Amino acid sequence: MGKWYNEAVFYHMYPLGMTGAPKENKEPETVHRLRELFPWIDHLKEIGVTAIYIGPLFESSTHGYDTKDYKKVDRRLGDNEDFKEFVRLAHENGIRVVVDGVFNHTGREFFAFQDIQKNREHSPYCSWYKGVNFGWNSPYNDGFGYEAWRNCFELVNLNLYEQAVRDYLFDVIHFWITEFDIDGIRLDCADCLTFDFMKEMRYRTGQWKEDFWLMGEVIHGDYSRWVNGGTLHSVTNYALHKALYSGHNDHNYFEIAHTVKYLQNMGDLDLYNFVDNHDVERIYTKLSNKAHFAPVHVLLYTLPGIPSIYYGSEFGIEGKKEKFSDASLRPALNLEDYKNAVTENPCTALIAALGKIRQATPGLSYGSYNELMLTNRQYAFARDLNNVRVIVTVNNDDNAAGMNLPVGNTAAYIGALSGKRAEVQEGRINVTIPANSGEIWIPEEQMKGETPVPAAIPKSVKPDVVMTKEEVADIAAEDSKDPDLLKAETAEKSVESNAEAAINTTIASEDSETVKTDLTKEESKEAKAPVKPDWSKSPEEMTVAELQAAILTKMAGNGPITDQMKKTVDDNIWHDSLVNWLKSFR
Repeated sequence: MGKWYNEAVFYHMYPLGMTGAPKENKEPETVHRLRELFPWIDHLKEIGVTAIYIGPLFESSTHGYDTKDYKKVDRRLGDNEDFKEFVRLAHENGIRVVVDGVFNHTGREFFAFQDIQKNREHSPYCSWYKGVNFGWNSPYNDGFGYEAWRNCFELVNLNLYEQAVRDYLFDVIHFWITEFDIDGIRLDCADCLTFDFMKEMRYRTGQWKEDFWLMGEVIHGDYSRWVNGGTLHSVTNYALHKALYSGHNDHNYFEIAHTVKYLQNMGDLDLYNFVDNHDVERIYTKLSNKAHFAPVHVLLYTLPGIPSIYYGSEFGIEGKKEKFSDASLRPALNLEDYKNAVTENPCTALIAALGKIRQATPGLSYGSYNELMLTNRQYAFARDLNNVRVIVTVNNDDNAAGMNLPVGNTAAYIGALSGKRAEVQEGRINVTIPANSGEIWIPEEQMKGETPVPAAIPKSVKPDVVMTKEEVADIAAEDSKDPDLLKAETAEKSVESNAEAAINTTIASEDSETVKTDLTKEESKEAKAPVKPDWSKSPEEMTVAELQAAILTKMAGNGPITDQMKKTVDDNIWHDSLVNWLKSFR
C-alpha cells in the first residue's frame, strides 16, 4: 500500500548519552559501547517499534554534532564493525535503521578546517566553509574568522554551494549505504541546508537504495517547502509536539485540533511526530498532570503522521531542560533496570499496546482524518480507509466523559486498549471514556480474532488518593459555582469510581481519612514518618522516599513549594525516573 516509513513506529536513540560515553572524545582507545545497545532490539520489538533513528554516530569531539570523521564510528561508541552488527540485528528483526546526517557544519577537528588552520590562504579548502576571512579573528584566536552555526564557533558552517563539498557529502552517504546498509537519514538543521542540496540528495539516494527515507529537522515554517516529491519525505513536527503537551496542560483540545487542521492545509504530508527528543524536556516532566501521559500517547499514535518514542520515555522517566546543558535529557540507561517494564510499568504497557495496535491497523497509517467531536476536555476523530472507520477518543478531564459518535457500517466496535464492546445503534455508538484516558475503537470484524490489550491505560503511576466525603463535598461546593462543573454528588461518585479503577487497588473505609495501598508494612511505616534526604548517599543509593524528599528540597531552594508541585513529586514512584530528576538539578 505504501512504503515502510509510512507505516513505521520509530524509536529515537541518542547513543553517546544512552551508553554513558564520556562527554569529550579525548581517549585514544576504542570502547565498544554500541554492543550494549544490541539487547535493546528485542525490547523494541516487544513494544511494537519498526524503525530506529540513531545518532549522532560518527567521530566527533564532544556531543556528536561537531563531526570529526564522517566515515568512522565514534571511538567512544565502538568501531564500524559494531554498527554493521547493530544494523544487521535490527534488520533481522524487521526493524529499519536511520542515522543522523550532520551536513550543515563540521567540528573544528575535521580535516578540511584543520588544513585551513595550517595553510591559511593557501588551503584548497577555504571555499568549503562559509565566511572564511583572514582579515578577522575567531573566538578561538585562529587568526581568521568564519561563519558558525548560531555563533557556536565549535560548529563551522559548510558552504553547500561549493560542488566539492556536495560531492564529498554524497560520497559519505553512499559509503553509509554500502558499508552499513542504513535505510535513511535524519538531516540535522535541515532548515539551514540549501534546497538544491536536499533535492540532489533525494535523487541520488533514490538511485542507490529504493525506499531510502530522508527526514529533516525543521522547527518552524510551511513544512511543505521541505516535504514534497522532490526534496524530503518528512520533517520533524514541532507544531504538533507543542500542541500535544500544552493542549493537555491547559485542558485545551481546541489547540490540538486546530494544529491538525493547520498542518492538513499544508497538504498530505507524512510528518515525523514526537512528544520529546534529545533537545526538549521529557514529556513526563513537561506534563502538569502525569496521568495525561495516556491521552497524549494515544494521540501520538493515532493522529496523521509517523509516531516516534525517545529512548526511555516509554518508562516514564524525567528529563528537565537546563540552560547550559542537555545532559539530563540524554541519560545513560541500563536495560536490565527495566526488564519487566512491559508488564509492571503502566507507561511501558501502554506504549507496547499502542505499537501493536498501530501495526495491526492500516487506517492509522493511511486513513483520512475527520473530526467527530471537540470540546476543551474531550476530542474524537475518525481515520477512514477503504470504508473502514477507526475512531479515536480522548479525555483530559479528571472525570469520565460520555460520547455519542457517528460510525461506519458495522454492528459493533471494540476498544483496542480496554476490550470494551460498543454496539452500533442507528449508525452511532455511545461510549464512556475514563478520566485522563483514551481509546481506539475498531470495527469488531477488523479485530481478526485478536484479543485486545486490557487495562493498558495508566490512570497515573501510583494509586489514586481517596478523599473523605467531607473533602469531596467541599470541592463539589466550590465547583458548583461554575455551571460547567459537576455537583457534589457527581464528584463523590467520580472519586470513588477512580479509586476503584486505580492501577494499584486503593482501599478506604467509609469514614476514614487513611489511604491504604498495596505497599508492604515496612514501606507503610516509612511513608508515615517524615523522610529527610541522606546527602551522603548517591542518588542511585537513595530510596524512593529519600529521592522525593531530596527533589522537594532542591525545589524549595528556588521558591515556595505549591501543592501541585508536591503532588507531582509524590506521584512519581519510579526509582530511575527520580534519580534522573534529582540529577537534573545543579
